Amino acid sequence: MNDLFASTNHAPGFHVGIGGWTYVPWRGGTFYPAGLVQRRELEYASRQLTSIEINGTYYGAQKPAIYAGWRDATPEGFVFSAKAPKRIVSARRLAGTGTQVEDFVDGISHLGDRLGPLVWQFDAGRSLDPDDFAAFLELLPRQVNGRRQRHALEVRDAAFFNAGLVALARQHGMALVYTDSPDYPNGADLAGDFSYARLMRSSDPYQTGYPLPELQQWAARARQWRDGQDPQELPHLSAAPAPQAPREVFIYFISAAKHRNPAAARELQHLLDAS
Repeated sequence: MNDLFASTNHAPGFHVGIGGWTYVPWRGGTFYPAGLVQRRELEYASRQLTSIEINGTYYGAQKPAIYAGWRDATPEGFVFSAKAPKRIVSARRLAGTGTQVEDFVDGISHLGDRLGPLVWQFDAGRSLDPDDFAAFLELLPRQVNGRRQRHALEVRDAAFFNAGLVALARQHGMALVYTDSPDYPNGADLAGDFSYARLMRSSDPYQTGYPLPELQQWAARARQWRDGQDPQELPHLSAAPAPQAPREVFIYFISAAKHRNPAAARELQHLLDAS
């Protein structure tokens, strides 16, 4: 059993993973080995993948001791990202959420050097005010406990999803989340010093979630992002070119045929490592 928890060296600059780690269909040999106790699932998953997006923080924050426990269960080099609480991103006046932002960040900072980008997801169905949104971005800390803190913006309001959003993200050095979902607007414009993609088209017929040619295509795009290039075949919102500079790349397989997502993440990581 101990061999199952051995860490592997991976290609630098890539963080590939899944959303969460607690999911019943992943147990019993689908992803987690048969007989693995639930309290060791994070320990195992963090040695099979290079990142996990914490989704539960969208619904409620954890106590600092819980975050510290997650930190200690994962190997050096592993990185979490985390979705910001719904109570913040759904607030009627975003610019008035400073105290809530501070409380959330203070708690999750106990992940220490395992803390990667924070994802601020603004759902469809609400209209964002440009001035209020810009003031909100000023509230997001650029450093936490002496470490650089990165932020990713996922805007699902189609009316707000435009070149102005790209310009604002670039002004603040924040990434725009790219999703390949058919249900949400998509834009692959590069903004911050990292790229963030949430891939939502995994399909049950494929053992690895996506057909191998599609995963190979995503591996090629990930290499382009890491090397400072901009895959032009993806949709863009702005005609203004992004600065060409190396970027860290975060890619997560989310939703859709969720039981296939760990295999998709492992296969993509394998393709990146092999290159």
